[in-house]
Amino acid sequence: MAKEGAPIALGTEKIGKLLMQYAIPAIIAMTAASLYNITDSIFIGHGVGAIALSGLAITFPLMNLAAAFGSLVGVGASTLLSVRLGQKDYETANNILGNVFVLNLIFGLAYSVVVFIFLKPILYFFGASEHTLPYAYDFMQILLCGNVVTHMYFGLNAMLRSSGHPKKAMYATIFTVMINIVLNPLFIFGFGWGIRGSAFATVISQVIVLIWQIHIFSDKNGFIHLKKGIYRLRKNIVKDSLSIGMAPFLMNAASCVIVVLINQGLIRNGGDLAVGAYGIVNRVAFLFVMIVMGLNQGMQPIAGYNYGANLPSRVMEVLKKAIIIATVIMTVGFLIIEFLPHAVASVFTADEKLTDLAVTGLRFVFMFYPLVGFQMVTSTFFQSIGKPGKAIFLSVTRQVLFLIPFLLILPDFWGINGVWLSMPFADFLAIIISLVLLTNQIKKLKASGV
Repeated sequence: MAKEGAPIALGTEKIGKLLMQYAIPAIIAMTAASLYNITDSIFIGHGVGAIALSGLAITFPLMNLAAAFGSLVGVGASTLLSVRLGQKDYETANNILGNVFVLNLIFGLAYSVVVFIFLKPILYFFGASEHTLPYAYDFMQILLCGNVVTHMYFGLNAMLRSSGHPKKAMYATIFTVMINIVLNPLFIFGFGWGIRGSAFATVISQVIVLIWQIHIFSDKNGFIHLKKGIYRLRKNIVKDSLSIGMAPFLMNAASCVIVVLINQGLIRNGGDLAVGAYGIVNRVAFLFVMIVMGLNQGMQPIAGYNYGANLPSRVMEVLKKAIIIATVIMTVGFLIIEFLPHAVASVFTADEKLTDLAVTGLRFVFMFYPLVGFQMVTSTFFQSIGKPGKAIFLSVTRQVLFLIPFLLILPDFWGINGVWLSMPFADFLAIIISLVLLTNQIKKLKASGV
């Protein structure tokens, strides 16, 4: 990782070129990450069965919670790193890398131990039945054993992006997906390991790529690299990183609660197969969400660097371009689901009843998708410029203030459709709140500069 001018270019290169340079690799990486989950579901759906897909969906809250702790460290620290690089504070930047390493180790181990002890009761609470529990339990056992690796993998990838190496972060994700795609059918069909085979494929692929990431950060010629003296936890770095990362943490933690409520509502109104349908809907919806997240990851270091360098016009420009691109992405997703819902659902399963349930869910969930991209960019923008309070508020608004009450109320009136409708209704209200907050922030930026 040679000392190149990548961080400096964030404050001088044309915004459009920078956004493409940073966003395209991140979008490819996030799309690959989403395909990573989709291929898991496809292999499980066709290789293990429809009920196995329902068992997989039961584990989503635990995976969301694991992602919450990962984002608490990785997203917050990567944002802080971008700002420090913008200020040319390379000593602190190196210390941030070391602290990310240690914090991921602590959170990863603690999460695995606690969840492992109470795994079966947790899965029952999340909506597992006697039919789906064996699949959910087998899958999570393996993932928990590799949870520290998962945290490290995502944390170091965030560091790669923010230190001016978006392509290497993209390669890391693509390598993981490619290894997973090779190992999944081998373990499921070849070795007959069932759903455990899919979990093993996930962990092994991340182990291999993590070794490569550590090798990259061991290059002493890099702007930041692993070395003695950077691993001691520093109060200011930990505090600032966790403060900025609190927004995505709360968003993912709230997602854990929400998926539990969704699963419970679907089981009451549609049975185990309805949960499997949500598993399909979730994977498809997140494909487009992840693409926008990739765009946001490309925007984040640009906005963070220029905010730290006191260049408000460049901050505004990258925000505008990101919103336009995000809107196009989510509109494409909406149109695909409008015209080809059966084709999309049938990729995951040959079960006709499960396919029909998934089609209904897809049509409801994608209802306001053309506007969802704007809300996502807005939340990440506040996070990128070090405004964690507003980012947290936007994250909590959609998930807690709107979606949870809808999930508790609407199914009583409309049954399973009430569960599906809760999601687009919450999206619409969150979009309005985002518009108000962003408008006020833009006025402040124009009036006083960054």
